[in-house]
Amino acid sequence: MKNTNHYAILMAGGIGSRFWPISTTQFPKQFQDILGAGSTLIQTTFHRLAKLMPKENIIILTHKDYRETVKEQLPQVEDEQIVLEPEMRNTAPSILLGALKIKKKNKDALILVAPSDHWIQGDNDFQENIEEAFNIVSSENKLVTLGIEPTFPNTGYGYIKYKKDETEGSKRVLKFTEKPSFKKAETFLEEGNYLWNAGIFIWSAAFILESFKKYQPETFRLFEAGNDYYNTDREQEFLNENYHKTQNVSIDYAIIEKSDKVYVIPAKFKWNDLGTWKSLEDELPQDDRGNTMVNGRLLPINSTGNIIKTQNSKVVVLEGLKDFIVVENDNVLLISPKEKIQEIKALREKAIENFGEELG
Repeated sequence: MKNTNHYAILMAGGIGSRFWPISTTQFPKQFQDILGAGSTLIQTTFHRLAKLMPKENIIILTHKDYRETVKEQLPQVEDEQIVLEPEMRNTAPSILLGALKIKKKNKDALILVAPSDHWIQGDNDFQENIEEAFNIVSSENKLVTLGIEPTFPNTGYGYIKYKKDETEGSKRVLKFTEKPSFKKAETFLEEGNYLWNAGIFIWSAAFILESFKKYQPETFRLFEAGNDYYNTDREQEFLNENYHKTQNVSIDYAIIEKSDKVYVIPAKFKWNDLGTWKSLEDELPQDDRGNTMVNGRLLPINSTGNIIKTQNSKVVVLEGLKDFIVVENDNVLLISPKEKIQEIKALREKAIENFGEELG
């Protein structure tokens, strides 16, 4: 039987600009089937969380412009489960808001915070890790995160350093490092007590609110002032009037990196944050020339190592192309070398500047 004290905050407000031109401000990647799996990322994530708790205990934090998209993709969700941010203010404000709303419903609530646009394989392993974390935070004032065992010195992920002599289970976090250099990432793997930061958190509603009160007192006071309005028909009015006043800050910087009560559990499941087009190569099969094709049919002639995603299952003929990204939506065709993959955000900005906001 699902535990009625278990809740989730599903984060669905970003725009995924590194997956441009498929992911745009109007239709970001969490609402798309990036991997051609048959369901969108937010649908896959919601169904995974609904195995852990009553589906009505999952609240979706998203931007006001995405309300109808959420309702369309998750028809089983009630209107009161969709929390609309008037503007994008990073993860700390939205998590604080979600925690206040949940605590008002259930003072004993335990909360899982999960991004809606990550790819996870191994639902049973995921469930085991989350249940272990829930058990910990039900009896101890800890902020628990999940870390992924690194398989190579990835410079695109954050790293979590934990105390080496900890026993099995959760380990005390010593330090967070954002996107290190390749040399530093190599050192992390050699030292052996580093994990990739998956951005998944578990804590009690009471303790995360206590942590906000301690480390972000101004933001806490701003949001606590709306407590009488949360979960009522006046909630949106309060958010519209006050949300813009809050600091634009991530949960990592606001709370996690400041607290001495942070612990990490090494994850058993396979995880990918789907940060760039290159991540498709980790999750999808390639042909015998190393080409990755999504939603289409490919005829490669002297073409190797390319990533291709089309609309409407097009036939794509490539001749003499090596290590390129070829991606299209209804308005844009992007052709770029894979080595320039980190520059896609800048390409998006240039396209918008030259041809209009509708492209971004």
